[in-house]
Amino acid sequence: MEHRERGDSGGGPMTLSRRALFRTAAALGVAGAAGAWQLSVDSPADRLHLTSAARLPEPFTLPLTVPPVLAPEGRDATTDYYRITQRVANATVLPGYSTPVWGYNGIFPGPTVISDRARRTVVTHRNELPVPVVVHLHGGHIPEESDGYPIDLLYPVGGGPGDMGEMSMADMGGHPDPSAHTMIGERDYTYPAGQPAATLWYHDHRMDFTGPAVWRGLAGFHLVTDAAEQRLGLPSGARDIPIMLADRAFGADGGFLYPALDPTSLHTPGVGGKFGRGVLGDVVLVNGVPWPAHRVDTARYRLRLLNGSNARVYRLRFDRRGGSLPIVQIGSDGGLLARPQELTELTIAPGERYDVIVDFSGCAVGEQITVYNDLGAGTTTRVMRFEVADRVIDTSVIPDRLADFETLERRGAVTTRRFAFRQGDAGGMRGWVINGRAYDPVTPIARPKLGEVEIWQLSTDLDHPIHLHLNQFQVLSRDGRPPRPADGGWKDTLYLTATGMAEIAVRFTDHAGRFVLHCHNLEHEDMAMMATFTTVADVAS
Repeated sequence: MEHRERGDSGGGPMTLSRRALFRTAAALGVAGAAGAWQLSVDSPADRLHLTSAARLPEPFTLPLTVPPVLAPEGRDATTDYYRITQRVANATVLPGYSTPVWGYNGIFPGPTVISDRARRTVVTHRNELPVPVVVHLHGGHIPEESDGYPIDLLYPVGGGPGDMGEMSMADMGGHPDPSAHTMIGERDYTYPAGQPAATLWYHDHRMDFTGPAVWRGLAGFHLVTDAAEQRLGLPSGARDIPIMLADRAFGADGGFLYPALDPTSLHTPGVGGKFGRGVLGDVVLVNGVPWPAHRVDTARYRLRLLNGSNARVYRLRFDRRGGSLPIVQIGSDGGLLARPQELTELTIAPGERYDVIVDFSGCAVGEQITVYNDLGAGTTTRVMRFEVADRVIDTSVIPDRLADFETLERRGAVTTRRFAFRQGDAGGMRGWVINGRAYDPVTPIARPKLGEVEIWQLSTDLDHPIHLHLNQFQVLSRDGRPPRPADGGWKDTLYLTATGMAEIAVRFTDHAGRFVLHCHNLEHEDMAMMATFTTVADVAS
């Protein structure tokens, strides 16, 4: 392994009190989003989405691209080693424009990392961006120091706390946290072996600034495979396609629009005006391509669907000459289901993943299957199109049995905890809180004991996709009724609509430490809708 520049910053900054900070944010308002992040709001105002000023391509005229698979830079008996550089680059997202992105290896989406369940994975991240970063492997079962805790900052190469003029701790009314895992330049994220095959993803997770960082491009796939999955005979190779949905809006120069209070992402978190409910764009990108088309054979295709949007929820429907092509769900956030199930549509909220198989074998060559978003309006009702190009013999199968599945029994739970996701006071301004509290990185909201099953009751005022770190969970009920069909399997993100309530069963295992639960509407997360829980191994919860 080559020498890597790094250093301990001696404890990273974090916010204990946001009162002064959010008062500043409220005073700045949307005027802070000038320059490259200038925006316009479509009418009527309650649509709350940004309107692009750039020329947009006609839907289904650009080919779908698939993010490149990252090759390891080294291997030993137990571990695969990867390297990713986070840097500013220019990408062609809209034809005729150059869009500045913050990219993993300078691309959006970032390169796909593929891990073997039997081997440990180490990813070295180098930060050449103008801001600190945090990398979270979403859905990963990993120890605290590599989970991407929101204040475990990786500062840019050659920089450190205060070097970029970012808000000081005195400005924020907080204190350094000696438990923060902060570094300068480069950092190794270590992902242990043993996690079941699943579609995961990695993205920025810095406290208060996740929304603008992901919007600018910091997101990519991380797939886990294992021998049991490979023996099933599912569609593979070119017929196994990661699909990242991410809406955006574009300025007249082709740059991303985002209503940040602070375009530098160094000082003031949050967004202006009504965008506090979540930022929506008017262009649906699929793997970074606006409304693409993809040529397929008369065969089964495995689509690894990921909603990488900041706030947009999609209800996907595969339209075939006015009818719906069935969707066979084979997996959820945490991996394969016990058995496949057929759906006619699929609702997917930010952070959620669904593994599905779509069978084009009954389609005629030349036929077009359009994917619609039935929760969209105007330009966001269309997602992508599949064009049947060749007739082939397909040897893939969908087995009746996919994976062994352990059911977490309600009667085995040792406690019930309640978490209410609501609007509320977040340090002197209207924000988003859990159990009435704005995010505090130091004080845990719960201390679950490793190995014990707990029931968590989640309730909402408005729509919130709720994400837990460290372990997946099972959905027991929704609003006092059985879960929806798509709730099956192991989940780590659950979408609840306004005034919704769900019960989940969760058992945290292996790793003691501090982790978070939060809303995966990234604007809600940045405006304080997050809480720390600490897993413990040897004391009562």
